[in-house]
Amino acid sequence: MDASTLTRQAADASTDAPVQRRPSLAALLKKNPSAFTLLLIVLVVLTVALINPAFFQLAVLFDIVRACTTLGLFALGVMIVLAAGGIDVSFAAIAALTMYSITKVVMTWFPETHIAVILLAGAVGGAGLGVLNGLLVDWLKAPSLIVTIGTQYLYRGILLTFVGTVFFMNIPHAMDSFGKLALARHDTANGLHAVLPATVLVLVLASVLTWWLLNRTLMGRAVYAVGGSLAIAERLGYKLRSVHLFVFGYAGFLSGLAGIVHVSSTRLANPFDLVGSELDVIAAVVLGGARITGGHGSVMGTLLGVLLVTLINNVLILAGVPSTWQKAIIGGFIVLAGAVFALRREK
Repeated sequence: MDASTLTRQAADASTDAPVQRRPSLAALLKKNPSAFTLLLIVLVVLTVALINPAFFQLAVLFDIVRACTTLGLFALGVMIVLAAGGIDVSFAAIAALTMYSITKVVMTWFPETHIAVILLAGAVGGAGLGVLNGLLVDWLKAPSLIVTIGTQYLYRGILLTFVGTVFFMNIPHAMDSFGKLALARHDTANGLHAVLPATVLVLVLASVLTWWLLNRTLMGRAVYAVGGSLAIAERLGYKLRSVHLFVFGYAGFLSGLAGIVHVSSTRLANPFDLVGSELDVIAAVVLGGARITGGHGSVMGTLLGVLLVTLINNVLILAGVPSTWQKAIIGGFIVLAGAVFALRREK
């Protein structure tokens, strides 16, 4: 065998060998849709920072984290319902009814109750209302959107008619102390005190629990299976009733916690609070990559969506963007994300 033959064989082998290509942006989005959300976050951060360098301060970062806490708890609950093919818009009403009722009971009869007991009461109360949502969806065989719109008005009506409408300017001592508890403090050059609240730990623990439930339990598999294809899920033996009770109960559980965290953070129990937050929460979940049709959704994507919506609602003012443009920007991002995700599915 001469040298020319060896050269030809080497050339043929190199031609036949597969060419390694770097993954394109479209391929990256197809594999990980939350990457698009991260891209939007980077775009917003860079834009604000270029216009106003004061953005990169610990005080601003701590404010963003604080603003993400309640919204994030709501969003995790909505995401798990969406993953199962449903939708829940009653979470704000559940949080309001739970937080105000518990605050009133503790203030009136049990003022020395420990914060752990109050958080547990909020979680149990919210879970009970969420399970009621699941039972109604299962019994009535009606779309969950219709059912939860109805229960949203029901819960809010019960709160304002039978529980109360008076603001609690003084909340229980345990809740007040919990709201003031700080994980970190920072004094700025301007004499301002930046505080990273301990309430963020509730969101961290809820995120870990939600990830574990969805990725390490049989119920998590059932949630994605029912959301992906109900017919296939039923053939695999998954029970729709159990999934409904779980996802709506869990969403209520997180809503109850969010209500207690909200009162502790604001140090005010207002029965009219949290009204109108539903669209921001659903927007965050959709921007995080969850599909309205079900079968998809992740904890990381949801948290990125929450961060994006929080940035738009709380930080764009630093760039001189009028507050009236916030909803328009969120709407534009949702339309853009919907187009990108639809293109990803087609490919």
